[in-house]
Amino acid sequence: MTDVIMPQMGESIAEGTITRWYKKVGDPVERDEPLLEISTDKVDTEIPSPAAGVLSEIKVQEGETVPVDTVIAVIGGDVKQQPASDPAPIPTEVTQPMIVAPPPASPSPPSPAPPATSPRAPGQRSSPLVNKMAREHGIDVSQISGTGCGGRVTKQDMLKFLESRKAASEAPAATVAPSPSRPEPKPKPAPAPVGESVQGALTARVRVEPMTKIRKLVAEHMVVSRRTSAHVTTVFEADVSRIVQVRQEHKAIFSRDGVRLTYTPFFVHALIGALKQFPLLNASIDGDNIVYHQDYNIGVAVALDGGLIVPVIHHADEKSFLGLARAVNDIGERARTKKLTPADVQGGTFTITNPGPYGGLFGTPIINQPQVAILGLGGIHKRPVVVNEGIAVRSMVYLALSFDHRLIDGALADQFMADLKRRLEGWDEAIV
Repeated sequence: MTDVIMPQMGESIAEGTITRWYKKVGDPVERDEPLLEISTDKVDTEIPSPAAGVLSEIKVQEGETVPVDTVIAVIGGDVKQQPASDPAPIPTEVTQPMIVAPPPASPSPPSPAPPATSPRAPGQRSSPLVNKMAREHGIDVSQISGTGCGGRVTKQDMLKFLESRKAASEAPAATVAPSPSRPEPKPKPAPAPVGESVQGALTARVRVEPMTKIRKLVAEHMVVSRRTSAHVTTVFEADVSRIVQVRQEHKAIFSRDGVRLTYTPFFVHALIGALKQFPLLNASIDGDNIVYHQDYNIGVAVALDGGLIVPVIHHADEKSFLGLARAVNDIGERARTKKLTPADVQGGTFTITNPGPYGGLFGTPIINQPQVAILGLGGIHKRPVVVNEGIAVRSMVYLALSFDHRLIDGALADQFMADLKRRLEGWDEAIV
C-alpha cells in the first residue's frame, strides 16, 4: 500500500485544502496520473498519484484543510468503505422573507468585539506577510490566537483581529435620552399594501453558494493591499500603431515555432527598460526601509474561471524577445491547466494586468503586495487622433499605473509613464 501525503507547496506553506478528487474509491490509477487538486495560500495545483494501483481509501474529503504531511488517501490494498456523509449542498433558489420591524425604543450601543488575547503557544509561527502586517499596524503577534497548523497565526487570524480592533474604535457613543419635557414622536409604521402583508411585499428570491477557495484568497489579498498601500492611479495614452504593425508582420513566423505572439511581450520588454531608468518602481517597502530589487521579475495576471492568479516571469530582463513570448505563453497555459508550482507565483517585483481584451478602456488596478506599483493595459483600439496638424487613424491604448504614494510621488510616476510611452510609440527593437 502507498500513502498519499499532503505535500508542502513552498517553505512557508503549513497546510492545504483539498478542492477536488479526480478519482473515487475503487478507481484504478496510474503513476503520475492527476489524482486530486489542492489549494494553498500561494497556488492551486494538481497532485499526481505517487504509485499505480487502486484508490482504496480517501481519508480527507473535498473542502477539508489539513496540515502538510497528513495522509489523505491510500493506494493499493483492500477497498475500504467510506463513512457515510451528507452530500454537499447544491445551490438552489430560495425564497427568504425580509421582515420589517420598528426600531427599538432605546437602542443600546453594541459592545466592541474584544481583541484576541490568548497567549501565544510555544513554537507558534506566522508567515512573512503576517509579520509585515503586524509591523505596519503596530501589533504584537503574540496577542493573536492562531488557528493554523500548530497554532500558526494565519492571514485570516490577522484580518479578524484588525476587524475587531476597528469595530472597537468605531463603536458609537452612548445615546442621549430625549428630554422628558419634549418627548420625540414615535415613527409610524408604513402601511402595508392593500391585500398583502408587509412580509409578503418585501419577499426576495436569492441563490446562495459558498465562495471558492481561490475567490476567498483573492478577496483577502485585495483587502490587505487596500489597507496597506496608499493607492493613486495615473492614466496615459500611447500610440502603438508601430507595435501592431510589427506583430502582424511576425506572428506567422512565431507560430511556426509554436509560439502565439500576443501584445504582452511588447509591453513587458518596454516595461523592463522603463524600470531600469526608474528603479523605485521595482522596489518594495519593509518597515521604514526601501528594498531595491536587482532582479526584474514581472508578474502577469491571468483570469481563471474562479478568480485571478499572477504567475511570474523570473529574470525577465535576461530573456530575448522570443524568450519573453515563450514565457508569456507558458505561464498562461499552466495557470489555466493548474500546473503552476508555488515558485511560479512568488518573488514578483512588478505586475501587469490586462483587462483590455474584454473591451475595457482602462481600469485602476489594486497593487499586488508587497510591490509598490501595477500597470493596467487597456484595449488597443483604432481612433482618430491629431498627427502633425492633421487627423489620422491610429491604434491607441490607455495605460493605467496604480502606485503606492507612501513611496512614489506623482511626479516620479508620470516620468516613469512618459518613458514607457516613448518606448512603446518609438518601437524599433528587432524581435527575431
